[in-house]
Amino acid sequence: MSRPPLPPFTRESAIEKVRLAEDGWNSRDAAKVALAYTTDTRWRNRAEFLNGRDEAQAFLTRKWAKELDYRLIKELWAFEGNRIAVRYAYEYHDDSGNWFRAYGNENWEFDADGLMRHRHASINEHPITEADRKFRWPLGRRPDDHPGLSDFGF
Repeated sequence: MSRPPLPPFTRESAIEKVRLAEDGWNSRDAAKVALAYTTDTRWRNRAEFLNGRDEAQAFLTRKWAKELDYRLIKELWAFEGNRIAVRYAYEYHDDSGNWFRAYGNENWEFDADGLMRHRHASINEHPITEADRKFRWPLGRRPDDHPGLSDFGF
C-alpha cells in the first residue's frame, strides 16, 4: 500500500503530508486514520507507548470517544528526507462539557511507501472556556480559508 506524497519530501510535499494527516485526524475515523501507519508502527503519545497499527487504531478509538467535538490544526515545522516535524493544537470537550486546548509537537518518520513508521508526540493541555474556543468550523475537515496556528499566534 502506498500513501503519497512519498519521501524524500520537498517543502510542498511535506506541507501536503501534514494537511492530509490533519484531515484524517479531523475525520475522527480511527480505522481510516490507522491505515496511514505501517503495520508495525511505533508511537509515543504523552506517557503511552503503542506498537502496531492495531494498537494505534484502538488508541484513536478511545481518544475520540472521550475528546468530543475534536478539532485539530497541524503546521509544518521542519522536514528532511523521510522525516517531518509538526506542531499542532486541538480543542475538544469532555462529557461534562469542559473545554480544553492541547498544544503539541510531533516527530514523524515514514517508510518508502509514505506510511508513518514512527510517531513521537509531546502534548500539553489546559482548560479553556467555550467562549475562548478558536476552532469553530463544522466537524470534519478544516476549511481552507480557516486561520492556521501561526494566524492565532499559537
